Amino acid sequence: MSVILASSLPEAFGAALAGHSSGSEVRRIAGRPWEVPPGARALFTYQSQWKAAPAEAPPGWPFALEWVQVASAGVDTFPAWVHRVPLVTRAAGVHARPIAEYVIGAVFAHEKGFWRGSVAGPAAWAPHTLGSVAGKTLGIAGVGEIGRDCARLALALGMNVCGMTRGGALPPGVAPAGTFEALMAASDHLVLALPLTAATRGIVNAQTLAHARPGLHLINIARGAMIDEDALIAALDAGRLSAATLDVTAPEPPPAGHPFYSHPAVRLTPHHSGAVEDLDARMAAALVANLDAWLAGRPLRGRVHPAAGY
Repeated sequence: MSVILASSLPEAFGAALAGHSSGSEVRRIAGRPWEVPPGARALFTYQSQWKAAPAEAPPGWPFALEWVQVASAGVDTFPAWVHRVPLVTRAAGVHARPIAEYVIGAVFAHEKGFWRGSVAGPAAWAPHTLGSVAGKTLGIAGVGEIGRDCARLALALGMNVCGMTRGGALPPGVAPAGTFEALMAASDHLVLALPLTAATRGIVNAQTLAHARPGLHLINIARGAMIDEDALIAALDAGRLSAATLDVTAPEPPPAGHPFYSHPAVRLTPHHSGAVEDLDARMAAALVANLDAWLAGRPLRGRVHPAAGY
């Protein structure tokens, strides 16, 4: 079935969609993705392109749209009116493997002291006692697609894993934590892998940090707005936390002079934990697979539930 598709994604993704066996027409959106071409029944877009979206829906929204596919793991930048489209899906699982590798890399870098840098000369030749990875506990706040891959890798390394999930059963080998505070108390390394919602905004704050296991290493690959930055810096300064590996901040990047750039216990990376060399190919395959399912009337992967915020 040939239909009109709109895309604000890079040309490579548009080419993958245009090459679909249905022969569907792909109309490129060069600017604002909510300015959908007439007759388009599906929109392929990035959530980051919606940061400047108007507070109110454009007149006539959602036009002829039946489906919006986001080439991102989250949808927290979308205004509520986007969900007037009957079906919104996200790129569930596409970033899971590389982000899980980043998380485990952060665990190793912390335990093995890689952030200290290379020995620069004889005067710095001072061996340190390094931390073990096996036997440590990785806490996972949000055992979804990314959290499950984190758990799989951690368990293979002999780590203990505990976690919280929004629903459904935890994977085998992952112990449940009843509350976020209990998860913080049980973890040597804690990864935030939650969607940003009203319930998770500011979830890392002075109150929850008071429950952290002394020496906790916090890893955030979710959204920067989950962390009260002042409370985090205070906990690091007090030694309650040993370090924070942050791939996300709010805003991005932090302004010049922000303490995240200079604090000795903060390891800051520029929101690239999911960026690996084969990501575009895997993303294109996921988009085409969902297009296949949509055209055939089958369930799509990554359906967004607006009422729950993810």
